[in-house]
Amino acid sequence: MAYDYEYFKKAVFDLTKIDLNAYKEKQMKRRIDTLIGKHNVKGYDEYVQLLKTDKEKFEEFVSYLTINVSEFYRNPDQWELMDKTIIPELISKFGNNLKVWSAACSTGDEPYSLVMALSRHLPLNQIKIFATDIDKQILEKAKMGLYNEKSIENVPKDLKAKYFEKVGGSYRIKDEIKARVEFKQHNLLKDTYPTDMHLIVCRNVLIYFTEEAKEEIFKKFCASLKSKGILFIGSTEQIINYREIGFQRKNSFYYDKP
Repeated sequence: MAYDYEYFKKAVFDLTKIDLNAYKEKQMKRRIDTLIGKHNVKGYDEYVQLLKTDKEKFEEFVSYLTINVSEFYRNPDQWELMDKTIIPELISKFGNNLKVWSAACSTGDEPYSLVMALSRHLPLNQIKIFATDIDKQILEKAKMGLYNEKSIENVPKDLKAKYFEKVGGSYRIKDEIKARVEFKQHNLLKDTYPTDMHLIVCRNVLIYFTEEAKEEIFKKFCASLKSKGILFIGSTEQIINYREIGFQRKNSFYYDKP
């Protein structure tokens, strides 16, 4: 049997339930081949055996596979719109107990940004963010809440002073913010989506998926939202056929469900 990339995709799915068919093949294959080369193993079959027998290498593989480039208040102008328009709108429609989902949340920058943004409008004890990612290791990093200076450079000054403590050369987010986020492992391609959400944030992740997988995920996000709920996507993304999926466009990165 030839242990080719098709074999490898199936083996990875059996091991992790991550479907590599949903990712752009050339890009993902290049990343995986680089990782295999790093460990001096001969081909896909030997690497699969390594993943099955070495827990550390397995965790490294999942972490490498998932794209973790994140920062607080990424694209500050969009967060300003969140603060000035989106959050007040949501509160006026749905009240103070908003159901918010940060999907593919990576190292926690996004859900923690959401808590801080909401804290300008609501008491902290009324804020709850559901945050998910496929990568268990990255969720552990998120729960730790330790970030470098570059990660937090876009955080508004008052919030930075209020909610971060300097620890050596890093910054730790305060427990009162961490307590408002519930982290959970979730696979956007195969797991059940939460329902009746008022706001879903999923940014700069779907660019790595095929067009078919993207459309499927956007449809599921739409079904996951309550009527008048809002989806916030990244600056690198757009929903071409948003009307067919069931959305209206508020602006380039915000879509609402009629």
